[in-house]
Amino acid sequence: MNATDIAEPSQTVRVQLRLRELILGGELKPGARIAELTLVERLNASRTPIRMALVRLQEEGLLEALPHGGFAVKDFSEADIHDAIELRGTLEGLAARLAAERGVSTVLMTEARDCVEQIDALLAAPELSEASFSGYVQHNGRFHDLLAEMAGSDMVQRQLERAKTLPFASPNGFVLARTTGPGARDVLVVAQAQHRNVLDAIRQREGARAESLMREHARNAHGNLRAALADHRSWQRVPGASLIRRRPPR
Repeated sequence: MNATDIAEPSQTVRVQLRLRELILGGELKPGARIAELTLVERLNASRTPIRMALVRLQEEGLLEALPHGGFAVKDFSEADIHDAIELRGTLEGLAARLAAERGVSTVLMTEARDCVEQIDALLAAPELSEASFSGYVQHNGRFHDLLAEMAGSDMVQRQLERAKTLPFASPNGFVLARTTGPGARDVLVVAQAQHRNVLDAIRQREGARAESLMREHARNAHGNLRAALADHRSWQRVPGASLIRRRPPR
Protein backbone atom coordinates (compact mmCIF):
# COMPACT_ATOMS: atom_id res chain seq x y z
CA MET A 1 0.00 0.00 0.00
CA ASN A 2 1.47 3.35 -1.00
CA ALA A 3 0.92 6.85 0.41
CA THR A 4 -1.64 7.69 -2.26
CA ASP A 5 -3.81 4.71 -1.24
CA ILE A 6 -3.72 5.83 2.39
CA ALA A 7 -4.56 9.45 1.54
CA GLU A 8 -7.43 8.62 -0.85
CA PRO A 9 -10.22 7.97 1.71
CA SER A 10 -9.46 11.12 3.73
CA GLN A 11 -9.29 13.19 0.55
CA THR A 12 -12.68 11.80 -0.54
CA VAL A 13 -14.19 12.78 2.80
CA ARG A 14 -12.71 16.27 2.53
CA VAL A 15 -14.09 16.69 -0.98
CA GLN A 16 -17.47 15.30 0.07
CA LEU A 17 -17.76 17.74 2.97
CA ARG A 18 -16.73 20.69 0.82
CA LEU A 19 -19.15 19.75 -1.96
CA ARG A 20 -21.96 19.41 0.56
CA GLU A 21 -21.16 22.91 1.84
CA LEU A 22 -21.29 24.31 -1.70
CA ILE A 23 -24.64 22.63 -2.37
CA LEU A 24 -26.32 23.54 0.92
CA GLY A 25 -24.91 27.05 0.76
CA GLY A 26 -26.48 27.59 -2.65
CA GLU A 27 -23.20 28.02 -4.54
CA LEU A 28 -24.09 24.98 -6.65
CA LYS A 29 -27.65 25.56 -7.82
CA PRO A 30 -30.44 22.98 -8.23
CA GLY A 31 -30.33 21.49 -11.72
CA ALA A 32 -26.73 22.55 -12.22
CA ARG A 33 -24.57 19.86 -13.84
CA ILE A 34 -21.46 19.05 -11.83
CA ALA A 35 -18.36 19.28 -14.01
CA GLU A 36 -15.58 17.10 -12.63
CA LEU A 37 -12.78 19.07 -14.26
CA THR A 38 -14.05 22.31 -12.73
CA LEU A 39 -14.08 20.66 -9.30
CA VAL A 40 -10.50 19.43 -9.76
CA GLU A 41 -9.36 23.05 -9.90
CA ARG A 42 -11.87 24.45 -7.42
CA LEU A 43 -11.24 21.86 -4.70
CA ASN A 44 -7.58 21.15 -5.48
CA ALA A 45 -8.23 17.42 -5.64
CA SER A 46 -7.75 14.63 -8.14
CA ARG A 47 -10.62 13.15 -10.15
CA THR A 48 -10.82 9.83 -8.28
CA PRO A 49 -11.82 11.25 -4.85
CA ILE A 50 -14.12 13.72 -6.60
CA ARG A 51 -15.94 10.89 -8.38
CA MET A 52 -16.22 8.94 -5.13
CA ALA A 53 -17.55 12.00 -3.29
CA LEU A 54 -20.14 12.60 -6.03
CA VAL A 55 -21.38 9.02 -5.71
CA ARG A 56 -21.69 9.39 -1.93
CA LEU A 57 -23.65 12.63 -2.29
CA GLN A 58 -25.96 10.88 -4.73
CA GLU A 59 -26.54 8.20 -2.09
CA GLU A 60 -27.33 10.97 0.40
CA GLY A 61 -29.92 12.33 -2.01
CA LEU A 62 -28.31 15.69 -2.77
CA LEU A 63 -27.32 14.76 -6.33
CA GLU A 64 -28.97 12.81 -9.11
CA ALA A 65 -27.27 10.82 -11.87
CA LEU A 66 -27.84 12.18 -15.37
CA PRO A 67 -28.89 9.81 -18.21
CA HIS A 68 -25.73 10.42 -20.26
CA GLY A 69 -23.31 10.48 -17.35
CA GLY A 70 -22.40 12.94 -14.63
CA PHE A 71 -24.45 14.38 -11.81
CA ALA A 72 -26.71 17.35 -11.17
CA VAL A 73 -27.83 19.05 -7.96
CA LYS A 74 -31.31 17.90 -6.94
CA ASP A 75 -34.17 20.09 -5.87
CA PHE A 76 -37.02 19.15 -3.54
CA SER A 77 -40.70 20.02 -3.35
CA GLU A 78 -42.52 20.74 -0.11
CA ALA A 79 -44.18 17.34 -0.55
CA ASP A 80 -40.74 15.71 -0.71
CA ILE A 81 -39.81 17.32 2.61
CA HIS A 82 -43.10 16.25 4.18
CA ASP A 83 -42.48 12.64 3.11
CA ALA A 84 -38.88 12.71 4.35
CA ILE A 85 -40.02 13.92 7.77
CA GLU A 86 -42.72 11.24 7.89
CA LEU A 87 -40.16 8.58 7.00
CA ARG A 88 -37.84 9.70 9.77
CA GLY A 89 -40.75 9.79 12.22
CA THR A 90 -41.79 6.27 11.29
CA LEU A 91 -38.27 4.94 11.80
CA GLU A 92 -37.77 6.83 15.07
CA GLY A 93 -41.12 5.51 16.26
CA LEU A 94 -39.94 1.99 15.47
CA ALA A 95 -36.67 2.64 17.31
CA ALA A 96 -38.56 3.85 20.39
CA ARG A 97 -40.88 0.81 20.34
CA LEU A 98 -37.98 -1.63 20.01
CA ALA A 99 -36.14 0.14 22.82
CA ALA A 100 -39.18 -0.24 25.09
CA GLU A 101 -39.80 -3.85 24.16
CA ARG A 102 -36.18 -5.01 24.31
CA GLY A 103 -35.01 -2.87 27.19
CA VAL A 104 -32.20 -0.33 27.33
CA SER A 105 -28.90 -0.48 29.17
CA THR A 106 -28.40 1.72 32.21
CA VAL A 107 -25.53 3.48 30.45
CA LEU A 108 -27.63 4.50 27.43
CA MET A 109 -30.58 5.60 29.54
CA THR A 110 -28.28 7.68 31.75
CA GLU A 111 -26.78 9.37 28.69
CA ALA A 112 -30.25 10.15 27.32
CA ARG A 113 -31.39 11.60 30.64
CA ASP A 114 -28.23 13.69 30.78
CA CYS A 115 -29.10 15.09 27.33
CA VAL A 116 -32.57 15.99 28.54
CA GLU A 117 -31.19 17.67 31.66
CA GLN A 118 -28.75 19.71 29.55
CA ILE A 119 -31.68 20.92 27.44
CA ASP A 120 -33.66 21.73 30.60
CA ALA A 121 -30.83 23.99 31.71
CA LEU A 122 -30.85 25.80 28.36
CA LEU A 123 -34.62 26.29 28.43
CA ALA A 124 -34.63 27.61 32.00
CA ALA A 125 -34.08 31.19 30.77
CA PRO A 126 -37.25 33.10 29.78
CA GLU A 127 -35.63 34.12 26.50
CA LEU A 128 -33.12 32.15 24.48
CA SER A 129 -29.94 33.46 22.88
CA GLU A 130 -28.26 32.26 19.68
CA ALA A 131 -25.88 30.29 21.89
CA SER A 132 -28.82 28.63 23.66
CA PHE A 133 -30.33 27.56 20.35
CA SER A 134 -26.97 26.21 19.19
CA GLY A 135 -26.69 24.26 22.45
CA TYR A 136 -30.19 22.89 21.92
CA VAL A 137 -29.24 21.72 18.42
CA GLN A 138 -26.20 19.88 19.79
CA HIS A 139 -28.05 18.10 22.61
CA ASN A 140 -31.14 17.42 20.53
CA GLY A 141 -29.01 15.76 17.86
CA ARG A 142 -27.33 13.65 20.53
CA PHE A 143 -30.70 12.62 21.99
CA HIS A 144 -31.92 11.38 18.61
CA ASP A 145 -28.65 9.51 18.00
CA LEU A 146 -29.02 7.80 21.38
CA LEU A 147 -32.61 6.85 20.58
CA ALA A 148 -31.44 5.11 17.41
CA GLU A 149 -28.81 3.25 19.45
CA MET A 150 -31.42 2.25 22.03
CA ALA A 151 -33.30 0.24 19.42
CA GLY A 152 -30.57 -2.40 19.61
CA SER A 153 -30.79 -2.89 15.86
CA ASP A 154 -27.97 -2.12 13.44
CA MET A 155 -30.51 -2.30 10.61
CA VAL A 156 -32.80 0.36 12.11
CA GLN A 157 -29.83 2.53 13.07
CA ARG A 158 -28.43 2.43 9.51
CA GLN A 159 -31.78 3.26 7.93
CA LEU A 160 -32.28 6.14 10.34
CA GLU A 161 -28.89 7.55 9.40
CA ARG A 162 -29.89 7.41 5.75
CA ALA A 163 -33.22 9.10 6.49
CA LYS A 164 -31.43 11.96 8.25
CA THR A 165 -28.87 12.68 5.52
CA LEU A 166 -31.09 15.29 3.87
CA PRO A 167 -30.47 18.36 6.04
CA PHE A 168 -34.12 19.42 6.23
CA ALA A 169 -35.24 15.90 7.23
CA SER A 170 -32.91 15.74 10.23
CA PRO A 171 -34.18 16.30 13.80
CA ASN A 172 -32.61 19.77 13.72
CA GLY A 173 -33.67 20.58 10.16
CA PHE A 174 -35.92 23.50 11.05
CA VAL A 175 -34.90 24.23 14.65
CA LEU A 176 -32.61 27.16 13.83
CA ALA A 177 -35.34 28.64 11.63
CA ARG A 178 -37.35 29.19 14.81
CA THR A 179 -34.79 31.31 16.68
CA THR A 180 -36.89 34.38 15.87
CA GLY A 181 -40.52 35.07 16.60
CA PRO A 182 -42.59 35.16 19.78
CA GLY A 183 -43.19 31.40 20.03
CA ALA A 184 -39.61 30.28 19.44
CA ARG A 185 -38.91 29.11 22.99
CA ASP A 186 -42.39 27.57 23.39
CA VAL A 187 -41.79 25.24 20.44
CA LEU A 188 -38.66 23.87 22.10
CA VAL A 189 -40.41 23.51 25.47
CA VAL A 190 -43.07 21.31 23.84
CA ALA A 191 -40.41 19.22 22.10
CA GLN A 192 -38.55 18.83 25.40
CA ALA A 193 -41.68 17.56 27.14
CA GLN A 194 -41.96 14.95 24.39
CA HIS A 195 -38.34 13.92 24.96
CA ARG A 196 -39.15 13.24 28.61
CA ASN A 197 -42.36 11.39 27.81
CA VAL A 198 -40.64 9.13 25.29
CA LEU A 199 -37.93 8.20 27.79
CA ASP A 200 -40.60 7.50 30.40
CA ALA A 201 -42.50 5.22 28.00
CA ILE A 202 -39.29 3.35 27.17
CA ARG A 203 -38.46 2.95 30.85
CA GLN A 204 -41.99 1.67 31.55
CA ARG A 205 -41.63 -0.82 28.64
CA GLU A 206 -44.68 0.71 26.89
CA GLY A 207 -43.79 0.05 23.27
CA ALA A 208 -46.94 1.33 21.57
CA ARG A 209 -46.92 4.55 23.61
CA ALA A 210 -43.21 5.16 22.94
CA GLU A 211 -43.74 4.68 19.20
CA SER A 212 -46.75 7.01 19.08
CA LEU A 213 -44.97 9.72 21.07
CA MET A 214 -41.88 9.60 18.89
CA ARG A 215 -43.85 9.80 15.66
CA GLU A 216 -45.74 12.79 17.01
CA HIS A 217 -42.46 14.36 18.08
CA ALA A 218 -41.06 14.07 14.55
CA ARG A 219 -44.15 15.81 13.18
CA ASN A 220 -43.15 18.98 15.04
CA ALA A 221 -40.94 19.55 12.01
CA HIS A 222 -44.05 20.06 9.86
CA GLY A 223 -45.06 23.04 11.99
CA ASN A 224 -41.54 24.40 11.88
CA LEU A 225 -41.55 24.04 8.09
CA ARG A 226 -44.80 26.01 7.78
CA ALA A 227 -43.44 28.74 10.05
CA ALA A 228 -40.22 28.95 8.06
CA LEU A 229 -42.12 29.18 4.77
CA ALA A 230 -44.11 32.11 6.12
CA ASP A 231 -41.06 34.14 7.18
CA HIS A 232 -38.26 35.09 4.78
CA ARG A 233 -35.67 35.61 7.54
CA SER A 234 -36.45 32.23 9.05
CA TRP A 235 -36.32 30.56 5.67
CA GLN A 236 -32.77 31.76 5.07
CA ARG A 237 -31.68 29.90 8.21
CA VAL A 238 -32.87 26.51 6.97
CA PRO A 239 -29.93 24.31 5.87
CA GLY A 240 -30.32 23.60 2.16
CA ALA A 241 -33.14 26.13 1.71
CA SER A 242 -31.90 26.90 -1.80
CA LEU A 243 -32.72 23.31 -2.83
CA ILE A 244 -36.39 23.56 -1.90
CA ARG A 245 -38.96 24.53 -4.52
CA ARG A 246 -41.42 26.88 -2.88
CA ARG A 247 -44.96 26.96 -4.18
CA PRO A 248 -45.83 30.30 -5.77
CA PRO A 249 -48.20 32.45 -3.63
CA ARG A 250 -51.86 32.22 -4.60
